[in-house]
Amino acid sequence: MSTQLQQHNKREFKGEEEEEEEEEENHLLHSECETIPLSSPHTSPSEWEHGNREEEEEEEEKDTVYAAKDKVQIFDLESASGASVGSTAVPPFSWRKLWLFTGPGLLMSVAFLDPGNLEGDLQAGAIAGYSLLWLLMWSTFMGLVIQLLSARLGVATGRHLAELCREEYSNWARLVLWILAELALIAADIQEVIGSAIALKILSHGILPIWAGVIITAMDCFFFLFLENYGVRKLEGVFAVFIGTMGFSFAWMFFDTNPSEEELLMGLLIPRVNSKTLRQAVEIVGCVITPHNVFLHSALVQSRDIDIRNKGQVQEAINYYSIESSVALLVTLVINLFVITVFARVFYGTEQAKGIGLVNAGQYLQERYGGGLFPILYIWGIGLLAAGQSSTITGTYAGQFITEGFLNLNIKKWLRALITRSCAIVPTMICAIVFNTSEGSLDTMNEWLNVVQAIQIPFALIPLLTLVSKEEVMGTFRIGPIVEVSKLSI
Repeated sequence: MSTQLQQHNKREFKGEEEEEEEEEENHLLHSECETIPLSSPHTSPSEWEHGNREEEEEEEEKDTVYAAKDKVQIFDLESASGASVGSTAVPPFSWRKLWLFTGPGLLMSVAFLDPGNLEGDLQAGAIAGYSLLWLLMWSTFMGLVIQLLSARLGVATGRHLAELCREEYSNWARLVLWILAELALIAADIQEVIGSAIALKILSHGILPIWAGVIITAMDCFFFLFLENYGVRKLEGVFAVFIGTMGFSFAWMFFDTNPSEEELLMGLLIPRVNSKTLRQAVEIVGCVITPHNVFLHSALVQSRDIDIRNKGQVQEAINYYSIESSVALLVTLVINLFVITVFARVFYGTEQAKGIGLVNAGQYLQERYGGGLFPILYIWGIGLLAAGQSSTITGTYAGQFITEGFLNLNIKKWLRALITRSCAIVPTMICAIVFNTSEGSLDTMNEWLNVVQAIQIPFALIPLLTLVSKEEVMGTFRIGPIVEVSKLSI
């Protein structure tokens, strides 16, 4: 009798549990139904899921450097995704893959060709002759090493340098690094925008004043950034045109002035510097190794769709980025050599050497070589305009990444661009008005801005070398002991 009563109680208890579970399921179902908008009572599950997916994509666009839909798909990597996550196999070299990875290095290399670089190049050539060519070559090589580390950091972690600084450093250190990065960026941006404004003044026969050129440059920067809406590859193609224009213009000047090949080789191979050329030497280092470019490259490499969990994909991406960055910086080295040797050939040892700069360089060249079918004044102006426009766009990009990364601003890309562009244009306009009193004042300002950027270099390099050598951040892709030793020497 007692056993029958116990069994009866168990059945009642199970029945109560089943009723409670059924009530919970009905409650959950009811709550899910309430989340469907009342304006669409007949929304199907697929439509509801599609709406949620669009909202998630919008949030992803705010939270990441490049939204998933904007990233370049690397065809073979998709087929390789079926391999295990920890796979370390790297496929053989492919020219087609190299083509797909080519792009971020082009945008990065523009910082080696901006108007600040041209100012440093022409000053080095006019005042020091061929004697600082060796410093340009080794500065470019060191710049390549730094940019490869920046790319390695971005590929291996899936985050850029500013984001990692926000996560790894304390509040006060993060704030100091952000302020210094912004100051270095503003210094570079002033050079870039004013360089474009000078080029517009040259090409318009002096009709457009410097301040008007600053406004035009600020506005057309947004036009070029608008091209990104049609795909990042389109924007990269525009940069290839800019670099090609610079290469053609300055190569034309090089062969037109016919510099000494023997002195060029001696300048590359024999290190020479003295007290009279010390400031020009510091300028070359400051304009070749730019702090904001270190932050920029670690973000640009994320425009390719790479699964950071797959070690083989990460290593393959690093390999291809190393190749395209090396080729891009080799091109910039040749272009910078063209500029230095032209001004060394024409102005070294002359009375005009100390007073030459971006503003009057074209006019001085015109006086020496005349007009002809293609006046050298306008060839110089076209090259300067290409340098200014391209570097202004990458400066805006760098400003977005630095601001968003350090401050964790989850806002639309166009709004980030507007904020960062405004922060740079205001001081640029002030400088254009204040320093546009004579030809020499703008050039002097540009020279000292190069020195300012040289002073800022350690504040970008130390965080980069620290993070890229940490196993907690990089995993198996951390750098070796040789590069760590260089960190201690900075």
